[in-house]
Amino acid sequence: MKEFTEHTTIMKLSLITLALCLCALGMQNSARPRARDIGLKVGILPTGQLNTITDVVGVRVGHTTIIRGDNIRTGVTAILPHGGNLFQEKVPGAVFIGNAFGKLAGSTQVNELGEIETPVLLTSTLSVPRVADGVIDYMLALAGNESVQSINPLVGETNDGALNDIRSRPISRDDVINAIKNAKGGAVEEGCVGAGTGTMAFGFKGGIGTSSRKLPASLGGYTVGVLVQTNFGGVLTIAGAPVGQELGRYYLKEQLEEKRDGSNKDGSDKDRADGSVIIVIATDAPLDARNLKRMAARAMMGLARTGSSASNGSGDYAIAFSTATEARMKIDSVNRYAPREVKLLANDAMSPLFEAVIEATEEAIYNSLFRAVTTTGRGRTIEALPLDRTIEILRKYNIITK
Repeated sequence: MKEFTEHTTIMKLSLITLALCLCALGMQNSARPRARDIGLKVGILPTGQLNTITDVVGVRVGHTTIIRGDNIRTGVTAILPHGGNLFQEKVPGAVFIGNAFGKLAGSTQVNELGEIETPVLLTSTLSVPRVADGVIDYMLALAGNESVQSINPLVGETNDGALNDIRSRPISRDDVINAIKNAKGGAVEEGCVGAGTGTMAFGFKGGIGTSSRKLPASLGGYTVGVLVQTNFGGVLTIAGAPVGQELGRYYLKEQLEEKRDGSNKDGSDKDRADGSVIIVIATDAPLDARNLKRMAARAMMGLARTGSSASNGSGDYAIAFSTATEARMKIDSVNRYAPREVKLLANDAMSPLFEAVIEATEEAIYNSLFRAVTTTGRGRTIEALPLDRTIEILRKYNIITK
């Protein structure tokens, strides 16, 4: 009995020590809510069942989160359009560029051919080549790809150098493959996970966020899901409320206020607009690359609603794909030159999907902020969005009534 008691005490102390370490890192398991949990309703369309990108049937998401010592805060996020061999069964896809200050590997081939043949990976800026290499290793090893001699990995990034020793490029091949292999449907982790581990947005801690919209049966019943990696700045606006201004943290604040020393230096991390955002859009609507690109363009409208300044140093990209089985491009070496019969939505059916992607993008960005926690790295602490004060502001502007 004594040994059991001592063992239990040791276990409790170990758990307490672990909790203290996590708190010191700012990565503790928090009960921070999503936007809907506080009564914040974005837009007019209903969400999917889980309000995540995985509400689009077949889509899977996986994260590898890397936290080491005082300086490593980074990771990888993988989005799989379906669970099969993507090279052998490609999905229609497109990339829209809002501002091209970024390193989106593989985008030119996607837009040239209108198809995506690997999982979509998100990571840290200087780790793009290593992640792309890991994706290639994964794809070449898949059964059925033994004779493949060209792979186009699609890898997006944002710069997490504020909290992460970005020059060390700590992401390995195994980190990439683990994110892909561990990808699953259902609930999606948000905030400081995967590619969002070290990011920041609007001067607060950013990260991964997701949301979805479900069209009524009369409009086709299609689902649109969005996942974002937020790492940009501007003047935070939530459902029209000037939250950033009310919190005293927004782009150009320091320059607009008279400084005692009369200096004209760049603003601090709290009021810069530089950074990037990657927006990944999935839908089960049968669309070709042209209309997927039109959907991706509308994601920028959702981004604008949140107050992004789309600065010179911002890489703003939207990647869209359709999971509709009838729209997939299956490799058929025997009938290579035979015409394909594909049923696609007409242009006139696109407007409700445009609304869906705008709303889901806006809410996904809010979720990335709401779910993120205060994080310390490289001797710097980036605070999470203060929820109590934010809720007060939203009540003040009659955005929520809880």
